[in-house]
Amino acid sequence: MFSFVKDPRLGIFLPQLDIEWAQYNKETQQEILLKWEKIRGSIPDRIKELEEEINFKQAQLNDEADFERSCELNSEIADHASIINDLWLWYRMNQHVSSSKVHS
Repeated sequence: MFSFVKDPRLGIFLPQLDIEWAQYNKETQQEILLKWEKIRGSIPDRIKELEEEINFKQAQLNDEADFERSCELNSEIADHASIINDLWLWYRMNQHVSSSKVHS
């Protein structure tokens, strides 16, 4: 009926619902929300890991003389920043969805 599948880019499990939310009974909705809240709680830690990687790559970039390698590092930094942005979207979007579903 539902599952959580690891997104290789984001590094977290995301909900995969087989039917519309309203079609799930209250118990299943609560089960999904409970599992999601545990995953959602790990998002700030995942963001911190990525920020540390960005800081490391920026330090490398500061000392890099090779233009091609500098471009690679810039690209990797941009990719990590994009992942962080997407993680924050998941974190915030589902915070509102979860709280409205729990209280309805």
